[in-house]
Order: sequence, then structure tokens, then C-alpha cells
Amino acid sequence: MAFKSGFGRGMFEYSDVGIDLGTASVLVYVKGKGIVLREPSVVAIDRMSGRMVAIGDEARRMIGRTPGNIVAIRPLKDGVISNFDVTERMLRYFLRKVIGRRLFFKPRVVVCVPSGVTEVEKRSVIEASDEAGARKTYLIEEPIAAAIGAGIDIGTPYGSMVLDIGGGTADIAVISLGGAVVSESIKCAGDRFDEAIVRYIRKKHNLLIGDRTAEELKINIGTAYPRTEEVYMDVTGRNLISGLPRKVRVAGNEILEALEEPMQLVFEAVHNVLERTPPELSADISANGICMTGGGSLLYGLDRMLAEKTKVPCYVAEDAVSCVAIGTGKALEDLDSYTASAVRDYKRGEYFNL
Repeated sequence: MAFKSGFGRGMFEYSDVGIDLGTASVLVYVKGKGIVLREPSVVAIDRMSGRMVAIGDEARRMIGRTPGNIVAIRPLKDGVISNFDVTERMLRYFLRKVIGRRLFFKPRVVVCVPSGVTEVEKRSVIEASDEAGARKTYLIEEPIAAAIGAGIDIGTPYGSMVLDIGGGTADIAVISLGGAVVSESIKCAGDRFDEAIVRYIRKKHNLLIGDRTAEELKINIGTAYPRTEEVYMDVTGRNLISGLPRKVRVAGNEILEALEEPMQLVFEAVHNVLERTPPELSADISANGICMTGGGSLLYGLDRMLAEKTKVPCYVAEDAVSCVAIGTGKALEDLDSYTASAVRDYKRGEYFNL
């Protein structure tokens, strides 16, 4: 839609928004501005009144520390909406935070979704965005957005492989001529890594720790490949035998052992995609390597371990955490440069072209 008035066009261009609606965090990209918001996908709600007490960073700090009348929840699970009403309210809050309350100028919104979501789940995302105040909502698959954000030219007739490990899902795709030729999405990513660490510490040390502590262990001393120099971190939890607080020292290679099972699921998913890839594209991937994006890809040694398992070079993209949001923004700012299969209007069943 074009506007002859410079004022009107500028206002609408400013309102175009790209959203990386992740299980762990939400990143918002505003056209012409870049990434303007990066906050956890957490909402704190008063059980009695249903009122939102806090959203984002403030709500995340409340997890595990709230009184009985307040509950801190994550409205997305495994990459999809698990609580529609709370997701809609969270999106509305973030949209108003970045574009203000000018309801007349409703934004066009492009939202990232995992490659394996169902039509029902896609519809849920679109309806949540529309209810939050979007003028029109479009969807783009996360691995395609990640590839664009990592600087890969997806429009060429050459194969590129992307592994995006977020909080709820790990998405793998082989991309050529602007679309995913082969793709797979598994519900095994950052959150499952944290759960595996909680189970391991409970079994090995008889110590109960929370998800936030597990995440800190993963970030600070977590590893997917044996370290040459051991690293340690002290953690405090509740002793399962005495019920009293207790501190233990955890080694990095213990986290390697804890993450063995979820890591294996990721490696198997990558292997399955490679097995289904056409030979011509396999040759391209072998030459170009596998591009890794998302917060999970920052796990120490993961690229090296994946390269050993697949015999294919692997590398972590620059600013891996923001790749999906950056890719969404690039697609939003220059839609004509991308093929029709990159961004789609699923509500009307049409591809999005301007």
C-alpha cells in the first residue's frame, strides 16, 4: 500500500514491526530503527484480579519468588502459544511500548514461527497479534529468518543449512531459492537443556535447584565438548535429605554429562535433515558449512561437536541470539528482495508481496 503524502508514508513505515516471539524471550524490530526491545517472555499475574503485575525483565525476576496471590508464567511453551489470553496481553504491551498508543496507525507485523508448527498454531499466533493491535500479521519461518539475519543470501540456487536453537525449539532447514527445501523442528532446545541440568544435579548431588540456577550453570560452565581446562561454579539449592540449604561445587564436565541426552536429540535431527537433502544441495552444504543461530548455539563446543558428528563444517553466526529478529527486520524492510516463499499471509493463504 503506497502513500503519496510523505508524512503518512513515514508514519506507516515507522509502524512496521518484526517480532521474534520466542519461548524464552521476545525481540522486537521496528522498521528503520532496528531491534528496539529484548525482554523475557514472562508475565506475572495477580490470581485474584487477573491483573498483570509485571511483564518481561521484572516478571522474570519474580519466578520462584512470588507470594501466593501472584504467579509468574511463561505463556509460550515449546515454541508455540500455550496461554492465548496472556500472550495477547503481553504482545499488546510490547507493541505499545515500542510504537506508542497511536491506535489509528496500527502496525503491520511479521512474526517468526518454528518451521514445524501446525495450521492451528499458526492461526493462534496471527489471532494473538491481531488482537494485540496489528493491522495485518504475516508469518515467517524461524530458520529462514535466521538465515537472512546471519547474512546468507537465501535467494540463490545454492543450498544453505541453518540450525536455530532457541528456548523451546531447535529448527533445522536446508534453504535454496528463498524457501526451505527440507526442514525439521524438534521440541528440544534451551529449556530442555535446563531441565536436564536440574535432573542431573538432583540425582548426582541430592540437591534441588531452580530453572534459573540451571540456566546460569549452562551459560557459565555448560559445554557440549570436553574442555581442556576444567571450570567450576558454586550453586546453592535445597538438600533433598535434610531439607536445608546447601552449597555444592559443580564442574563443567558434569554439565557435559547432564546435556548428553538432549544434545543427542539435536544431532539426530540434524542427521535426519542431511539424509533427506538432495545430493546437489548436500555438496553446497559440505562446502559452505552449517550456520548455527539462537542462544543455544552459544553453548561451549557445540559447533565443534556437531562438526565431528556430521563431518560437515559448522560455525556460529555473528550475534547469534538476534539473528531471527534481524532477519525478520530485513525481510520487513526490503520485501521485494526476497522470494514469495519467504514471508506469507497465512490468513488469506497468499504469499506476501508488495
